Amino acid sequence: MAETKREIERKYEATGDTGLPDLTRVPGVSSVVDDGVMELDAVYHDTPDLRLAADGVTLRRRTGGSDAGWHIKFPVAAGIRDEIRAPLSDTLPDELAGLLRSRVRDAEIVPAVHLRSSRDVRHLLDADGTLLAELSVDTVHAERLPGGAEAAWTEIEVELADDADPAILDAIEERLGKAGIVPSEAPSKLARALTETGSEPPATPTPGGGTPEKPGTAGAAVLAYVREQAEAIVALDPAVRRDLPDAVHQLRVACRRLRSAFKTYRAVLDRDVTDPLGEELKWLAGELGVARDQEVLAERLRTALGEVPETLRLGPVAARLQIWTAARGEGARHRALDALDSARHRALLDALDALLADPPLRRAASRKARKVLTRAVLKDHDRLAARVDRALALDPGHDRDLALHEARKAAKRARYAAEAARPTLGKPAKKLAKRVKAVQSLLGEHQDGVVARETLRELAVQAHAAGESAFTWGLLHGREEAAAMDQERELPGVWARASAPKIRAALTR
Repeated sequence: MAETKREIERKYEATGDTGLPDLTRVPGVSSVVDDGVMELDAVYHDTPDLRLAADGVTLRRRTGGSDAGWHIKFPVAAGIRDEIRAPLSDTLPDELAGLLRSRVRDAEIVPAVHLRSSRDVRHLLDADGTLLAELSVDTVHAERLPGGAEAAWTEIEVELADDADPAILDAIEERLGKAGIVPSEAPSKLARALTETGSEPPATPTPGGGTPEKPGTAGAAVLAYVREQAEAIVALDPAVRRDLPDAVHQLRVACRRLRSAFKTYRAVLDRDVTDPLGEELKWLAGELGVARDQEVLAERLRTALGEVPETLRLGPVAARLQIWTAARGEGARHRALDALDSARHRALLDALDALLADPPLRRAASRKARKVLTRAVLKDHDRLAARVDRALALDPGHDRDLALHEARKAAKRARYAAEAARPTLGKPAKKLAKRVKAVQSLLGEHQDGVVARETLRELAVQAHAAGESAFTWGLLHGREEAAAMDQERELPGVWARASAPKIRAALTR
């Protein structure tokens, strides 16, 4: 079973003659305990074209030391990585292989670098003997595989102890700096090994092949946004597999933003290419959404039920809701993981790479970004206006609910259009996105209520069929109806702020 550890560390340049300063002079450090020397032997693996290294991800099989086994390290921020560990085995464990699939796809994973390190370890302790940080002086020998160039160096590594205050790293760095010890430019041993053996991973390909779009053009602006979302999809894939908080939601949002951009900026990118990609993004978001939508709905119903006085909770309502939740949620996560493991998903990622490597640009791509993006944003805003007006013109009921749901989807698209245009259009686009987001949020709450009412009716029918009272479910249904009426009354005012003439005028200045 794999385990995860958040690794916070800093690396420093050193030589075999580098002497460490007295680290007990670091505020908070009471003693420095020598923990001996350990010999570490690690083989780093990657695809032949070093896809993992290009993304700052490392995969290694290490023997020696206290944590022998397979390790994957994902970058979180500068000096911070999540390390996922699995027990030592001859082959890469399936659980770890899945975490790499969005980057590796169908490519072979092969040994890339062999690192042998002699690690001289010291523990920095506070007055109570609690570990604050571990400092090691590593003498490293690297060999590019198979049978390539070799390199050797010495470095100092300082790793924060679990639950220790990160400020101690700043204090240690200040003390090392006074001794002339400077931070390393290499983010990891693997990165340094690749650099010093002359085999750095290739740079990210420029959209448009060897001929990048001119800065300031619509093509450059749209492709930058498309690349950002495509990279988010790749990076969030392992986060979903690890079941990290909000990962499913973030991955769905990246899919929606990308699909929306393809629709909004059809004048820039050929829809003959992007429309099929949009359908695949819709499929992926849908497969991922089963578990997420179920979770959100169940939490809404639990919260609503918790607000009902006990005297009005007639029958085994909590137990029935729990049974319903378990029945509906069963298999939802497996469905999401099956989608991520599918050949269809890998084909989608390959297609996005192909689009960015050779984008299907239309004539408008070479025009000034401000003019093209403004026109596209305003067009989506007009589309939203038409849907809101249509919904408000209908009487309350089923047809209005459907129309408001369509308006919600239009609001989402208009918001994403403004967000994509923000680097070009600046504050006016930011303000428009914020105002439209308020419309989207209100309409989203309304749609959640529509779904909740359908579910409450279903629960009431089940309760009645089982000989239980359906009163409480009817009470909650009525509360949802009242909330929906309040939201519909609120909509004109929220929409007026998002459609104010000065908001639109600011985009065209």
